[in-house]
Amino acid sequence: MATIILGSQWGDEGKGKLSDILCQKAHVCARAAGGHNAGHSVVANGVSYDFHLLPSGLVNPNCTNLIGSGVVFNVQAFFKELAALEEKGLTHARSKLLVSDRAQVNLELHARVDGLEERELAGNKIGTTGRGIGPSYSNKAARNGIRVHEIFDQDVFEAKLRKLAAGYKKRFGDLLEYDVEEEIVRFREYREKLPGFVVDAVSYMHTAQEQGRNILIEGANALMLDIDYGTYPFVTSSNTGLGGVITGLAVNPRKIKEIIGVAKAYTTRVGEGIFKTEDTNEAGQKLQQIGREWGVSTGRKRRCGWLDLVVLKYSASVNYYTSWNLTKLDVLDTFPTIKVAVAYKDPATGNDLDFFPADLGFLETCEVVYKELEGWQTPTTAVKKFEDLPPQAQAYVKFVEEYTGVPVKWIGTGPARDDMIYL
Repeated sequence: MATIILGSQWGDEGKGKLSDILCQKAHVCARAAGGHNAGHSVVANGVSYDFHLLPSGLVNPNCTNLIGSGVVFNVQAFFKELAALEEKGLTHARSKLLVSDRAQVNLELHARVDGLEERELAGNKIGTTGRGIGPSYSNKAARNGIRVHEIFDQDVFEAKLRKLAAGYKKRFGDLLEYDVEEEIVRFREYREKLPGFVVDAVSYMHTAQEQGRNILIEGANALMLDIDYGTYPFVTSSNTGLGGVITGLAVNPRKIKEIIGVAKAYTTRVGEGIFKTEDTNEAGQKLQQIGREWGVSTGRKRRCGWLDLVVLKYSASVNYYTSWNLTKLDVLDTFPTIKVAVAYKDPATGNDLDFFPADLGFLETCEVVYKELEGWQTPTTAVKKFEDLPPQAQAYVKFVEEYTGVPVKWIGTGPARDDMIYL
């Protein structure tokens, strides 16, 4: 049966920690979508490991890790990240890592184009990571992208790459600083190194599910960055929710055991786009400092604000979570009062909206309706039992459950692997 871990806000919720805990009993750990724009750290045995493209199940020497068909796969990032993990002692990683032959190839060309497209947007830029994820998925949708299996046909690969480069050169002219021959030479080296990692992932996943293997699927990014259900156009270019997992890995819906939504006890966002509960004053700065809110992949500081339960309820309506993992509760320890968004007020009618609208222009005009909860002002770091939390912290957790209709099963109380309450 499959356990699925999904981000429920705008990413950076702390999915990697729960993945690390659950992968200890997993036979397979898989990524379904996104690329090396994702990023999280896992602390295991006193060592901090950074994951971007590779599944974090690699910390378990008994777990096979699969990069699925829905991922855009950067070969250079793959080998660089693998080498970094091996240098930190994960010497088994190379033998426990597989890549779908149907995944799209993310190129240096895509990264260069990403930067130019952001420049074109100027004041309306998306705020991408600059890793070429959007252009990769654009090529996929336009049916002129390159799949992993095509790397091994040198003539086909090089012809397709030259055609892509020529098309972008025609569009951007001299602004595109890119040497297609240089990238072709790199892939001639990759062509020798990559074959042992590549598999037919459809066959692999079918067999794993038929054999009843314990499969852990870690989502990248989060629901509010989903290309269809997120704050479009300020989103990533893939389906980051449950639908993307099923299509990106060929998961049997009847063999899903759990869908765990990971949510911070407050809210953060990287890049541009609407963020109704953002606090740019003292509270937001305090959350950023205490929560160490800057990105693993990019180093960018995250925008911070209060928990938005309208977002969580909407996210649950799309992904059908069976439980929440509420993370970083301890970051709120010193706040005397904690605000939580429970609705948006329509300025035209004065009515409260308890749903997240598609029209972001309309949402910009809405006022956030907050409920103020009493803070606990007591350290909760490393607390392991729910009953050991201060009453106010327990009330905060229960309020999240009551509003969203989804039970909280895991509560993060610190950065270490065992700083977690299991209900």
